[in-house]
Amino acid sequence: MKKEFLSVLAQLEREKGLDRDVLLEAVKYALTIAAKKVAKITSPDAEVRVEIDENKGDIRVFVGEKEIVSNEFGRIAAQTARQVIIQKIREAEKDNIFSEYKAKENSLVAGTVYRMEKKAVVLDLMGKAEGIIPHSFLSPLDRFRLGERIKAFVYEVKQDKGVQIILSRRHEGLVRKLFDLEVPEISEGIVEIKAIARDAGERTKIAVYSKDDKVDCVGACVGIRGSRVKNVIEELRGEKIDIVRWSDDIKEFIKAALQPAVISMIDLDRENKRARVLVASDQLSLAIGKKGQNVRLASKLVDWEIDVRSRESMQEDMKRLLELKAIGKKAAEVLVEAGHGDINTLAKIDPAELAKLKGIGKKKAENIIEEAKKALVNKKTQGEAKSEKIEKPSKE
Repeated sequence: MKKEFLSVLAQLEREKGLDRDVLLEAVKYALTIAAKKVAKITSPDAEVRVEIDENKGDIRVFVGEKEIVSNEFGRIAAQTARQVIIQKIREAEKDNIFSEYKAKENSLVAGTVYRMEKKAVVLDLMGKAEGIIPHSFLSPLDRFRLGERIKAFVYEVKQDKGVQIILSRRHEGLVRKLFDLEVPEISEGIVEIKAIARDAGERTKIAVYSKDDKVDCVGACVGIRGSRVKNVIEELRGEKIDIVRWSDDIKEFIKAALQPAVISMIDLDRENKRARVLVASDQLSLAIGKKGQNVRLASKLVDWEIDVRSRESMQEDMKRLLELKAIGKKAAEVLVEAGHGDINTLAKIDPAELAKLKGIGKKKAENIIEEAKKALVNKKTQGEAKSEKIEKPSKE
């Protein structure tokens, strides 16, 4: 019996990965409950003591100073111990899983698609646990098959009626960790990922820097014939990736971030972290990107507000502003230079902010904003009148 007890402990410790002390505490707890049943003890303050010899397997139970040695105790103790030990094992396994995956937060895990539900995709994580990817954490490009092996970012691990491992395929951390996996220079610390801007399912911009002049950071991430970046793109189901060179010179960094557009000029407002970028008219659509995606991601990557204009668009803004009575040529130039060439923007701007511009005081700022509001009202009225005229049937 003693040998059997010790062998069971060793087996549980080995197969379940449970701590021996945890198992012994479970046995003591179980025998304490059993002893109270046998001795018919109802007082919660009654002293019940269990002694276990870890080397020999001897178990002795005392109620007060009296040792319980009855056959009845042996039978009840065995039944109760079994139930409590099973419960303790389950709790210990949950604690082990929680600890293991809590340590993996903000890292990458691989799993097999186990179940697809309306609100989530469930992954089998190496048979140890289940990971949940809520639909809001999936990339728009994600399409899975049951049994398919995929990688995901560990977003959060919490204990709420069991262990919940929340995974994400939308988080920018997924891209970071995939590059860590594919590019040895990153995992070795030679190449560093400085910033990531992601529009999941569409495009990601990643800024990299090399600590070794002999190592090309962009080339290292791309790989021979694009092999490394292709593996990342494949895992992301075809999401486009722009790898740009990070620079501590903000102008150079902005130029790289706005690729593939060619930049003509950059004017910086360092205090407010705003950049006005001038491009040729044939580069404007490239710089802005489809639905403003390129400039939006570039702004996020460099952490600056970027306003992209062409000379032609600036001239058009000048013409529109000069139609307002409160704005002269010099004021129009100042407004356009400051990125306030749009009448819609002027109508909503804070007068105090506008008054800070050179040559525009508080009174003039208020007049400009009032004129802009009137212009918008007139434009709306004219648009409605035009629409009514088109819809009104002709008299014949």
